[in-house]
Amino acid sequence: MSEEYIRYEDLPLLSKGGRRVEVEFISNLYQVGDRKVIQCNIRDITESLRAKAMLIASHDLLKNVMENTPVRVFWKDSELRYLGCNTAFAHDAGMSTPEDLIGKDDFQMGWKEQAELYRANDQQVMDSGIPKLGYEEQQTTPDGRSIWIRTSKVPLRAANGDIFGMLGIYEDITERKQAEENLKLFRTLLDNSSDAIEVIDSVTFQFIDVNETTGRSLGYSREELLSMHISDIDPEAGKMQTQKIQDALHTQGSITFETHHRRKDGSMFPVEVSLSAVATEKVYLLAVVRDISDRKQAEKSLSRANRALRTLSAGNEALVRATNENALLKAIANVIVEQSGYELAEVCYSEDNPEKSIRLTAWGGKAKKYFWEGHPSWADTEEGQLPMASAIRSGTTQIRRDLASESLFQPWREAALAQGYVSNIALPLSNGNRNFGALSIYSSEADAFDDEEVRLLEELANDLAYGIVTLRTRKEHEQHATILRQSMEQSIQTIAATVEARDPYTAGHQKRVSELAKAIAHEMGLTEDQVNGIHFAAIIHDLGKIRVPAEILSKPGKLTKIEFALIQQHPQEGYDILKNVQFPWPIADIILQHHEKLDGTGYPQGLKGDQILLESRILTVADVVEAMSSHRPYRAALGIGPALDEIRRGRDTEYDPVAVDVCLKLFDENRFAFSAQ
Repeated sequence: MSEEYIRYEDLPLLSKGGRRVEVEFISNLYQVGDRKVIQCNIRDITESLRAKAMLIASHDLLKNVMENTPVRVFWKDSELRYLGCNTAFAHDAGMSTPEDLIGKDDFQMGWKEQAELYRANDQQVMDSGIPKLGYEEQQTTPDGRSIWIRTSKVPLRAANGDIFGMLGIYEDITERKQAEENLKLFRTLLDNSSDAIEVIDSVTFQFIDVNETTGRSLGYSREELLSMHISDIDPEAGKMQTQKIQDALHTQGSITFETHHRRKDGSMFPVEVSLSAVATEKVYLLAVVRDISDRKQAEKSLSRANRALRTLSAGNEALVRATNENALLKAIANVIVEQSGYELAEVCYSEDNPEKSIRLTAWGGKAKKYFWEGHPSWADTEEGQLPMASAIRSGTTQIRRDLASESLFQPWREAALAQGYVSNIALPLSNGNRNFGALSIYSSEADAFDDEEVRLLEELANDLAYGIVTLRTRKEHEQHATILRQSMEQSIQTIAATVEARDPYTAGHQKRVSELAKAIAHEMGLTEDQVNGIHFAAIIHDLGKIRVPAEILSKPGKLTKIEFALIQQHPQEGYDILKNVQFPWPIADIILQHHEKLDGTGYPQGLKGDQILLESRILTVADVVEAMSSHRPYRAALGIGPALDEIRRGRDTEYDPVAVDVCLKLFDENRFAFSAQ
């Protein structure tokens, strides 16, 4: 039995060849009888020591790796208590060093609220012996924050295969999860954008990515679009066009342009494309595509409304200027075509004959002749199915936005299409009691005549109808006025003739006075109405002499005071005869004042200055000139010279200075001469 044991491992020996050999030296001391015996065993442990050093180095390396890896590493025993971990895990757990964690369980960690879940996962791995890899879960930090981690767990096995614990690693993926959420949110925003967003290869012009709006607008799935070229949806995006795009992007960085895209069903719609170059590892094109159908439709509606508004404005101007019905209708038709851009405009009247004919009254168009050669009717028959006929018959606006699809009255439709007319509107013309016609307008645009355009054209039709009725009423009034004027003039001429019949020596006096008075009034710039009043007053200004005895009027000698007094009463007598007659002018007053003088020396009222009507002042000058230049029973004619001298002498005292100056000018310039007596 050994009495003493000695062991050495750091006892190197040198081999015969001088090589250093690490050996293990063990000596045992035995008592053999009365002697002590030493047994020595020497074993070469060079390789063993080398393996041990490598194991230590590997352990240090593993520890260094665990300490410097961004992931957290931990391991537990079969009781799910921590056996160890790296420093990063210890810090996540709120510990200073890994040693602080040894022997503790998850209920003592900052994530104790998730402890049951973690332990259940750990136990599942150990019970099944199957690793659980790469699953994501939330974890509560010691400071109360919630983070996301990606965890993997594997069972720990002994040499005999028994499971004695588990090893776990996880990484903090909070930032990644947030980025994913942000990306998901961004993708959701992109997919729900009202605009189509496309990523395009800058070289091949193939689609790289698109949002859902792109697919919805075009009718393709995302997968279908990713196998397509932009020319598949944009017929204008040929090789030359794509080259222009590349050149523009190179110089400008981004461009915006309008084009048309084609849906899967073949239909086209207008778009606005904003294109920019985006550089990452390679250059892509980012296209933001906006469907501008509504904007284009709004622009078209606005354009049409403006066109109708221009038509209405120009039509109303024509209404104001119109002097007769035919001129008005032609002006309106021309305005609609020449100023407003419609293809054809026609005004038709309905006849009250048995056939209920429609008569084309006026038309305007780019064609050299009216396109329809038939005999339309507004009766509810086969020939009465034109829009204008329906408008007259119903009194409502008739709109045909697509003549090609119109089924009624084929000959009219074919003739209209042959002229390039695509749509038509017919608007009734009414006088309040009956529909007497229609305004029909043709356009070369499909789906023309939207609501606002129709409203404005209806207003034009109503204004036109009112203008027609007004012109007809005015014409009737003018005809009545002409008849009344003729009757009045004939009556006045009859009265004048009666007066002159009693005074043959002054025959023609009133007519010649009227001629000169009218000439003076015209030269003074009086209105036509005032001139007419002076004319009629002058024609009968001596009407009062009808009450003066004829022998006095024709007396060749000098009148007595009584006789002259009777003569001076003729203005009053004339006034008394006419004062109750309703003339458009103050004829009775003009006659009453035609012997008044500016200085008050006239008769019968002795009026002065502006108390005397202008018409009477003009008549006085004309009366004096004519009377002095003509023959009278009591004297021979004095001639024009003395007559003009008389008014020149009395200018501004007895006679109106303006009337005198004008009268003198007319004679001096030989622009007036009395008619033959």
